[in-house]
Amino acid sequence: MARRRSSSSSSSTGNPTPTTTPSATPRNRTPQPVRIRRRTFGDFVKAFFAFVALAVLVVGVPGALAMTVGWPLPSGMPKLEWLQHEITVGTFLHILTVIVWLAWAQFTACVLVEIKAAVSGVGVPGRVPGAGPSQLLARQLVAALLLVGATAASLTPGLSQIGQHSLDGNQRGTVAAAQQTPGLFAQQQEQAASTAAALAEQASSAAAHADAQGGTAKSDDTKYYRIQPPEGRHHDSLWEIAERHLGDGRRYKEIFELNKDRVQPDGSKLSEASLIRPGWIMEMPGDARGGDLVEMPEAAGGSAAQQQIHDYGKTGDHAQGGDHAQGGGHQQGSGGASQVSLPEQRPAPDQQPSGQQQATSATEESSAFGLPQALIGAPLLAAGLLGALGRRRRQALWQSAFGAVGGRRGMEPPTPTGDAADAQDALLVGADPEGVRLLDRSLRGLAASLGAESRPLPTAYAAWLGGNGDLHLQLAQPSGNPPAPWQLGQDQTFWMLARADAERYEDVDAAAPYPGLVSLGTMDDSRLLLNLESVPGIVSLAGREADRAAVFASVAAELATNGWSDRMTITLVGFGEDLTPLAPNRLRHLDTIDDLIETMDAETRQRRGALGAAGHDSVLTGRTGPAQHTRWAPHLVLLAAEPAADDAMKLAELAADASRLGIGYLVGTESGDLPGAAWEMEVTGEGKLLAPLLGLELDAQLLPVPLQRAVVELFVEADPEREPQGPATAPPFLVDISEQGRPAVYARLVGPYEIIGLDTPDGDRSALLHEALALLLLHREGVHPRVLSSALWPRGVTDDVREALLDRLRAWLGTDPDGTPRLKADSTGRLTLAKSVVSDLDVLRSLYHEATQGRGVDSRAVRGRLLTDALVLVRGPLLADRPEGRYRWLTHEIIDAQLPLLVADIGLALSEFHLVKDRAEKAIEALNAALNSAPGDERLWHELLRATHSTGDTARLQALAADLISRSGARGLPPRTEALLDELLPAWRDGVAAVG
Repeated sequence: MARRRSSSSSSSTGNPTPTTTPSATPRNRTPQPVRIRRRTFGDFVKAFFAFVALAVLVVGVPGALAMTVGWPLPSGMPKLEWLQHEITVGTFLHILTVIVWLAWAQFTACVLVEIKAAVSGVGVPGRVPGAGPSQLLARQLVAALLLVGATAASLTPGLSQIGQHSLDGNQRGTVAAAQQTPGLFAQQQEQAASTAAALAEQASSAAAHADAQGGTAKSDDTKYYRIQPPEGRHHDSLWEIAERHLGDGRRYKEIFELNKDRVQPDGSKLSEASLIRPGWIMEMPGDARGGDLVEMPEAAGGSAAQQQIHDYGKTGDHAQGGDHAQGGGHQQGSGGASQVSLPEQRPAPDQQPSGQQQATSATEESSAFGLPQALIGAPLLAAGLLGALGRRRRQALWQSAFGAVGGRRGMEPPTPTGDAADAQDALLVGADPEGVRLLDRSLRGLAASLGAESRPLPTAYAAWLGGNGDLHLQLAQPSGNPPAPWQLGQDQTFWMLARADAERYEDVDAAAPYPGLVSLGTMDDSRLLLNLESVPGIVSLAGREADRAAVFASVAAELATNGWSDRMTITLVGFGEDLTPLAPNRLRHLDTIDDLIETMDAETRQRRGALGAAGHDSVLTGRTGPAQHTRWAPHLVLLAAEPAADDAMKLAELAADASRLGIGYLVGTESGDLPGAAWEMEVTGEGKLLAPLLGLELDAQLLPVPLQRAVVELFVEADPEREPQGPATAPPFLVDISEQGRPAVYARLVGPYEIIGLDTPDGDRSALLHEALALLLLHREGVHPRVLSSALWPRGVTDDVREALLDRLRAWLGTDPDGTPRLKADSTGRLTLAKSVVSDLDVLRSLYHEATQGRGVDSRAVRGRLLTDALVLVRGPLLADRPEGRYRWLTHEIIDAQLPLLVADIGLALSEFHLVKDRAEKAIEALNAALNSAPGDERLWHELLRATHSTGDTARLQALAADLISRSGARGLPPRTEALLDELLPAWRDGVAAVG
């Protein structure tokens, strides 16, 4: 942060003091005159009455009690009969006397504590248990007495040395003893201000005395503040410090920049504006004001606190001889100030994860290509949704596989249209499945390593995914050195894993250690994932209702579909859109806040009891070591509607112990003032997520209502339990299978990849063109240009490179005889192929469709010929010889599930066709051909067993059963297969036992 410089004030003689230069004593404050407050008669009156009150309360009360009542307790051990005596007035007075003695003892303790704090000059006075009002009264009386005390300077260490500056120009800053005076009432704040004025007056007197001796006094002396220990649930923060002493909480950045990376008394450094610890010392800007700011002693020595402040002051720029911000920190004055101290990044320009680089260029392209930027710029959310959608579609395919063969629902999922199609394309563009895989493996690998060392999981508040792919885990407190290959980050609270090390991790059998991590937004090239279940209380989210809803939906969708968790419960309350279809096993909606409080009250009690019975102090200790099988799945509550005051208090009570129980609360609020809120955030209409007390200002990750509906529509259409709507879905592209329908370009995808009708491109670009054509052939409905580029270049690509590829692809495919280009764009901008470009997969689908739903329905001979021709086309798995490292986009497709099912259906239909005419050998031949491409389809094995049984060859059936048993391995045969063997070959178990 750039420091402000000014010349020194004039000396008392009127001669101007030369301007300070960087080489001499660089100044970083604007000079502020010290306002000298003269003691008034009223101050003396207050001090007198304070002295009288203290004398009466501390000395007079016990003296009066001793003279009038005496010792109220029995002189000896009371006997049992004493309890049966009648309660007289004397007994009652003795009880009251005991209470008064206890109150006196408590007040006296408060006075001693306050006097000790005044004498030490550093730190918050200790809290006497149960003495809130008594300690407040003691504090006010002591402060009033010290206001005009002649020895006030001696009660504040270091004040007598203020102003004794050297004459050689090496001016040193003044120090704060940093004694905070926490106050809840106006009178207390007034007393604190009066005390501060008195101290300022004495400091200015000392400075004037130094001037009279020829010294050059400065009016802009450095002030310091010591971070205070927490009081209840209140913790000191840079925002509140700036608000109290600079008049504006937003100036916390100035305090941060003045103290960034300077060694604190405990040996650590300030690296995050949100992470400050009690006892740390903060250098303050020159215009800081407040009674808890005092100045540094001129020389070392004195109390331990003075020595710490003196040593800390020597690390500032006035001791370094240069601008503190020039040492590599962020330059606020230059306009490039960092909003938050991000983890230190290792430069690695060639290692750019896909989601990060795509998000960088998406801003310029989102309007031109019409895809929702909210999904493109959320790589982890997009990967989770895309993976969950693929699993849902595969599940629908497999469930439908046990329906009637031919024309069943689920073979061809409906093609999305409109907003749903745009949402699916945005998911394909923005998804970073590799990043999710690395994050999951890295966290589980860390948990496994800690478990092997019998170390507990540290509490992690957040994780940062850097632009270079490195993972930074931000801990709640230092937890020692991490296990290799993890290493310490910029300080003891950061564990860092380089992307290269993360790529060497393999899958391990360990519970997900931090399933509550969820993306909130980005800062520069770094993405923040907040660990909701580790928050010591409620996380509140303020802002307009629509903006809050977009944040809540994004958080819910990512938690429900992320790839770095095992089991999880997410309870939604106050959501306008039903997000349950995204993950019915994880998401649940509750109607009212009363239902939520009742549910969470019961679960909180249950979890406390379970942790106690298991001997764990938190869920983290249950996720490593031998107890990890219990998993301790998190329960995250997302309350979008603002609770009433009573409900908010009940939620605060539930959340007080939630972090160790694996329960997290994210609650919306209009005002931003929510009881029990440990972390407060606000989303703005411009898409910024602000958390001043945490030092965060992010580009928020949002899921607006239109996108919520589009994404939910994709999942609803893929729901395997959904009733079919209308007739069975036809293939997206039907080929003319007559002799007149011979294509101009024919590509073989089922088996080794071959292209007929085109010359092989020259150079290294051939593989890229072949891959682009394969993607287009598998999506006859059209491919968005951004989807094509993200599939070919998962780490991102520039516009000119993408356009150059499309030009080469158009030139390679050429045109039809009528001049129509074989690659063109439809009305939505998606790239489509001409009907003259055909693949064997298109022909396979068309033959099966025609055999089961077309001409083959009414003609047995036509059906048999079409099914036979279709099975001949099957030469192996899809793109069998594809090079390693390419065609990774196939992981997003369901063709790997569709093709085996399609081949199995063809084999089953052809087997049925032959068995009707008792041609068992032909049926067996068809089934074996289908098993070559679909070896895991149980239906094919069942039909093969029946067909073999129909031959009457028992030995052949026994050999087939033995082969099937050997293939099943340790898992054994499926129950339905065992039942079928019991029917066809009752003695098959004896054969297995004999072999065993």
